[in-house]
Amino acid sequence: MNNLKPDSTSLRNALPIIAGSLVFIIIHFCLGLNSTQLIVSLSFLFIYGLLLFIGLHYYRKREMERIITAINKIRTNSIKSAGEINLGMGLRKLEKEIKSMYQKMQQDISHLKKLEQVRTEFLGNVSHELRTPIFAIQGFIETLLDGAIDDKKVNRSFLQKANQHTLNLNSLLNDLIDISMIESGQMIMSFRYFNAYEFLEAIVHELQPYAEMKNLSLNLSELDKKLLLFGDKQRLKQVMTNLIMNAIKYTETGNIDVGIIEEVKTARIFVLDTGIGISDADKGRIFERFYRVDKDRSRSMGGTGLGLAIVKHIVEAHGSEVKLESRVGYGSQFSFSLKK
Repeated sequence: MNNLKPDSTSLRNALPIIAGSLVFIIIHFCLGLNSTQLIVSLSFLFIYGLLLFIGLHYYRKREMERIITAINKIRTNSIKSAGEINLGMGLRKLEKEIKSMYQKMQQDISHLKKLEQVRTEFLGNVSHELRTPIFAIQGFIETLLDGAIDDKKVNRSFLQKANQHTLNLNSLLNDLIDISMIESGQMIMSFRYFNAYEFLEAIVHELQPYAEMKNLSLNLSELDKKLLLFGDKQRLKQVMTNLIMNAIKYTETGNIDVGIIEEVKTARIFVLDTGIGISDADKGRIFERFYRVDKDRSRSMGGTGLGLAIVKHIVEAHGSEVKLESRVGYGSQFSFSLKK
């Protein structure tokens, strides 16, 4: 800080005085002053210059003190807002830069605090979600070891339940890996054109047994069998599987319809169900990690609480967004657009 030179404003203030002094000397020389008068004039100019130097030094010292004070207040978090930073008229440009730096620091600190809170909540949620299946598996195994393994009425049932919890645990770990890769930008997307009908028909056929287990009708609406859409087919299959499985989980009677609405340059893929619907209070949080509308039902059917968060990220990577329309008791429709 001590090596700082006077800013342009201070120099501009001093230039007229310095220029006037030089003119004064030249005039006296031109008038042919005698040596005594010249010595007096030079002495006056020397004293004048010395006083000017002392004044500028004092002025610069005061400016330096204001700069150091402002920086110390920022360093010790003694400033509540950028408006408290005031360096005076001669340092307006530097003051503006320091204010800008302070505001950027506050934004970075706020962002870091938010990230820390998200990280803490995420770790807490992960711990809870992992603990649930692990404790269940542990309980079933301990019961079998304590003698239930010889009881033909319960041994197979306990093993099947333990196996289901291992499947749930595996799904959770896979979803954790996926969302970690997506949010860190490590998931590589492969965009290309694919046949929309063949893509959706295969997914509906694969998930049909899950709908039939609940006596639900899973239908693929009629669409152009030659329609080509642009996107990452593998990741979009993950999106559609999540949306359709969610529709099956939250629908007790009726049907789930999957289809496409063609637009000018895009086509909107939708999943429509006649399920329980989603309240307005839940709509704003439905895509958050580990957020569930019906926690008990989600866990009992193997939900990880990460499915819709993954859907949101993948769809956004395609330059689109997931739209939700829903009424409690009437069902829900999730949809997103892709380029044709």
